[in-house]
Amino acid sequence: MTSFLRSMPRRFPVLLLALVAAAGAAHAAATKDKPRAHPKASTVAKPAKPAPKALARKVDYEGEQVNFREWKAVADFEEEMATKHGFERDALKALIAQVNYIDSAVQLVKPAPPGKPKNWQAYRDRFIEPIRINAGVEFWANNAEALARAEAQYGVPAEIIVGIIGVETVYGRNTGRFRVMDVLTTLAFAYPETPNREARMRFFRGELENTLLLARQSNMDPLTLLGSFAGAVGLPQFMPGSILAYGVDFDGNGQIDLRNSASDAIGSVANFLVRHGWQPGQAGPIAYPADVSPARAWESYIGKGGLAATSSVEELAAAGAVSALALPTGMLFGLIDLQNGAEATEYWLATDNFFAITHYNRSYFYAMSVVELGRAVRAARGV
Repeated sequence: MTSFLRSMPRRFPVLLLALVAAAGAAHAAATKDKPRAHPKASTVAKPAKPAPKALARKVDYEGEQVNFREWKAVADFEEEMATKHGFERDALKALIAQVNYIDSAVQLVKPAPPGKPKNWQAYRDRFIEPIRINAGVEFWANNAEALARAEAQYGVPAEIIVGIIGVETVYGRNTGRFRVMDVLTTLAFAYPETPNREARMRFFRGELENTLLLARQSNMDPLTLLGSFAGAVGLPQFMPGSILAYGVDFDGNGQIDLRNSASDAIGSVANFLVRHGWQPGQAGPIAYPADVSPARAWESYIGKGGLAATSSVEELAAAGAVSALALPTGMLFGLIDLQNGAEATEYWLATDNFFAITHYNRSYFYAMSVVELGRAVRAARGV
């Protein structure tokens, strides 16, 4: 693929990204918002330990060779990349000719069958368990300097960063082994029949575009980039667009490497959260346990603000949602529900910082598991 790379104009600074992988639910798409100003990281910082060497580096699935180039939508995409970004047409055609259709990716993105009740405790037990907690203690010990520096620079507690990387990839141990070009091309042009099919195809087409831009900037063969079944990359499971928008060279070596540099992963997670509404000065818990009244006027407040805290304490109390804990004055909250199957649902009053985590994965279960895993790792450290 060297001829393909030589044919690409290099208009961007170098951004090194290595082979990666992982599972993960889809990240927030990259935005064009300008980053907030942060103090510069120390250039003499102690280097963080690299990602675990157990990280897999091979593809472990069977792809089906199809001629994507015969598909009009793919030909249109190639033409757009040539005219919009200056890619050389013949080299791009040669690349697409090597891409495989991945049926397993299509099956994995299909929605779960209806009718199965949500169960927060079952979900929680998958992540708040001894193997992940012990791995988190080790990760924190190996990367204490980078975590402390991220907390000081971005205002995101170390335990939240540790919680996210632990939930996403068990600190680099489970990173997935799909070629990103394969899965993104498959999902961009052969997404399964679902109500949101067109929107999802547009999203994955955009991420395929971002992958080619990322490979060009990195002087990397795009076919060597590994990721999850949905194309997420690295210890923190960033989609290619999020790497371009939020990736941080936090170890100061001039490269952004979310596969091998735990420090870059740490800084990038903190930057992502701040860019999605994390409030550094917000004191107290991220979410407060709530009691709700039998009158159920509070039901309309669940999800009312989307992924944001928009309701005052007085509004929620008038609707019958209160907390036994003292709540900060003047702060807005969002009422969330954590369903437990046949057992009682848990209700919480969530802050802006809780909702910042939901931009990483649009799930209350996910955000709460990040909070609880980080808390469990901090407690296990005993520091």
